[in-house]
Amino acid sequence: MNYSAVIFDMDGVIFDSERAVLKCWIDVAKEHGIENIEEQYYKCVGTNTSKNKEIFTRAYGEDFDFERFYKAASILFHSRYDGGNLPIKQGVFEILDFLKSQGKTIALASSTRKETVTKELQWAGLLDYFDLLVCGDMIKNSKPAPDIFLQACEKLGIATDEAYVIEDSYNGIRAAHNASIRSIMVPDMLKPDAEMEEKAEVILSSLLDVIEYLK
Repeated sequence: MNYSAVIFDMDGVIFDSERAVLKCWIDVAKEHGIENIEEQYYKCVGTNTSKNKEIFTRAYGEDFDFERFYKAASILFHSRYDGGNLPIKQGVFEILDFLKSQGKTIALASSTRKETVTKELQWAGLLDYFDLLVCGDMIKNSKPAPDIFLQACEKLGIATDEAYVIEDSYNGIRAAHNASIRSIMVPDMLKPDAEMEEKAEVILSSLLDVIEYLK
């Protein structure tokens, strides 16, 4: 394997957070009488807040108070999972230790805001593994646009063909493909379809399998 850096997504790859977020969205939606929230959630997986708002506006109309909904869901999520309560996916420490032992550069490219990313990684004892963080509030265009991965490569000073992206979401794999970066899909809530099989270099069941693949 000829690569010098691995760029990780966070939610659904590092943390088992997508189910946690969905549960919060469902609870808030029930409280406010919002229908079909799961359908909108799956469209939002892998995207940043501004893209989420676009998706909600298309679904519920221009008058929908997205900021109110998003704030309520965020408050609920942080009350449940802040302080290190967010479950870590299987194989996270093992793959990070493996990459460090191989002298590889490790970056994270998450659609989540940098303040939240930093805190969650710190609480989990993972922050020091990462050489670079590129987050959703640091870029203009959300995944599936390639911006976040291109910015990561630029800041690392590497060409796109020197990196691997590890993603769980359709939008993440699309973004890596649009950036011409090799991607490994480790599915979480969204199961791979024909498009993912075409755009990902390989689809593996866990980060432990990724270690064996990269060897």
